[in-house]
Amino acid sequence: MSAEENKRLVRRFYQEIDEGHLDAMDELVAEDYKDHSPPPFPGLAPGREGLKQAFRLFWDATPGTHAIEDQIAEGDKVVTRLTARGVHEKDLPGIPATGKPITMTATVIHRIENGKLAEKWSDKDLLGFLQQLGVMPTSGGASG
Repeated sequence: MSAEENKRLVRRFYQEIDEGHLDAMDELVAEDYKDHSPPPFPGLAPGREGLKQAFRLFWDATPGTHAIEDQIAEGDKVVTRLTARGVHEKDLPGIPATGKPITMTATVIHRIENGKLAEKWSDKDLLGFLQQLGVMPTSGGASG
């Protein structure tokens, strides 16, 4: 696949998630998908099934959207800078629902193999995410 086709695949991946079409993961993601930065939730299956479990959990608890800010592709990799927005409507593991709007930025690298997402590495603003949910204190309250 070309760099542009790979970028389209990643964009479609996020679009399908935003629309709640998790069955599309069977078409877009390799069965043995490797997430090098998985969510910190216990009990997720390996591979594509674990990805589907994680996205179902997030979709149910924090429905929202992904906005792709930038994409760069070379060879079999696509780098995407994105902003995810949602509302914390239902419990996440260990985090009761707050009803608060949330925003999280991330930079994600996907590797494509045979027309499917095969691997993922990501850097997410988890600290900011947890601060928005009140799980972690903001730095404004600490004294030095």
